[in-house]
Amino acid sequence: MNSKLTWQISLWALIVLISLPLLRLLSAWLEPSTEVWQHLYETLLFDLISNTLWLLFGVGVGVTLLGVVMAWFVTMCEFPGRKWLEWMLFLPFAIPAYVLGFVYLGLFDFPGPVQSFLREHFNWAGLDIRQGSLSIIIVMTLVLYPYVYMLARNAFYSQGNGLVESARLLGQNPFGVFLRVSVPLARPAIAAGVMLALMETLADFGTVSIFNYSTLTSGIFSVWEDFRSLQAAAQLSTAILAIAILLILIERWSRGRARYDSTKHMSSRPYRLKGIKAWSVTLLVSSVVFFAFILPVAQLVIWAAQTLTEEWDTRYFDWISNSFMLAFGAAFLTVGLAVIVNSVRMQTRLSWPLRVGIRFANLGYALPGSVLAVGIMLLIIDLGEMISPGTGIWLSSGVLALLLAYMVRFLAVAYGPVESSFDTITPSMTEAARSLGASTPRLVSHIYFPILKPGLVIAGFMVAVDVMKELPATYLLRPYGWDTLAIRIYELSSEGLYDRAAIPSLMLLLLGLASLYMVHLVNKRYKIKART
Repeated sequence: MNSKLTWQISLWALIVLISLPLLRLLSAWLEPSTEVWQHLYETLLFDLISNTLWLLFGVGVGVTLLGVVMAWFVTMCEFPGRKWLEWMLFLPFAIPAYVLGFVYLGLFDFPGPVQSFLREHFNWAGLDIRQGSLSIIIVMTLVLYPYVYMLARNAFYSQGNGLVESARLLGQNPFGVFLRVSVPLARPAIAAGVMLALMETLADFGTVSIFNYSTLTSGIFSVWEDFRSLQAAAQLSTAILAIAILLILIERWSRGRARYDSTKHMSSRPYRLKGIKAWSVTLLVSSVVFFAFILPVAQLVIWAAQTLTEEWDTRYFDWISNSFMLAFGAAFLTVGLAVIVNSVRMQTRLSWPLRVGIRFANLGYALPGSVLAVGIMLLIIDLGEMISPGTGIWLSSGVLALLLAYMVRFLAVAYGPVESSFDTITPSMTEAARSLGASTPRLVSHIYFPILKPGLVIAGFMVAVDVMKELPATYLLRPYGWDTLAIRIYELSSEGLYDRAAIPSLMLLLLGLASLYMVHLVNKRYKIKART
């Protein structure tokens, strides 16, 4: 058996392993739930679909504008505070969307301090910020724009100064350079970031529940809890799969045949802003950091200080260690899987069934964690009953089931950055190294790995932070007594104890920030090496 065939068989084995829970969900259509679907059609279905699509549209526009504009300012322009703000724009990524949601409700809803002040001093009539979709779109945009910001920033850095200088010599002003040079060249990275943000939006349950905003995800929970129909819930979840497939197709279509290879790096900011222009940009970027990170964290600190003696005990050490173990174990496995898949993609010309299989395996990110957990539980029970009757139910939850759920759920998160890194390896690099007598191990360690390292670290960080924030799958599949910080937040917030939920929220935030700092160190080292 030649090596090419061996690689392809191994890749198919991995795709099948990752896809089995999704296939198990699709098999739910073999058990019709006519009465439940008739009721959904007459009452909720169209609202669920229209709300979901409107939320996706709003968040897509928001994260694209915010992520791309912020990334362009920090990579292309010099302005007061840029060094600090460039790093601080990453920080909202560490805040779970449901945490930002309940903090904003506490601050800006009718009984909150902002509207209370306005009613008292300005005869403000008041409003319910849960009405409509604008509030939840703003909250999710503030949390999810870092997906686009991180990938767009790396893409802008890799464009180098030469292209910008050429465009300036041809008479392009800064807006022309942004619109005609920077954004088109960064389009694959921007599209990957937007797709990740939209899949996160599609699968969100905590934030939409807090805002009482009905989407397909909340509809799945409603069908599951109100009608006790796991089959109908699984069938409804396939609608989310269909939207995820559509998003991926749109992202692929937007890329077209674009492939941009560059070994350059932005060595200095082409535009040194002065006067009111410089301070206007500083104010704009600072306001994003303030509303997305400083304001919610300040409110969490106030609540935590008020409830510290009541809430804190030694159980938090166990919850922290459990969160760490699951996050970094899942990150190692998921990034490793993404590397293997992309290695095969680079070494061989994939057939169309393999390409479709890889895309299908990336759809887990669009599924709500609870639905994916049910698919894994049903799958493990079925396999356990086939091997040894009576054992399936005992194997259906535990650390291994959790790690499998995380790999299925977050493969798309790791795959995008790893794929973008692999795409920067040009055939000429490999040919030059081979012509100089480099062996395969030397080629991997001295050529491929330094190029891939920033993408691998970013992918690992994104998976680890997402795993620490993941709630439904952890809640359903965790071993007995294996609570995490996310579980504690859920238990407290579900009882309306937002002030006590501030302590585990801050702990989760600190773990996320520690991961962010590690990525910052790697990126800084990468930039220094690129200049030398």
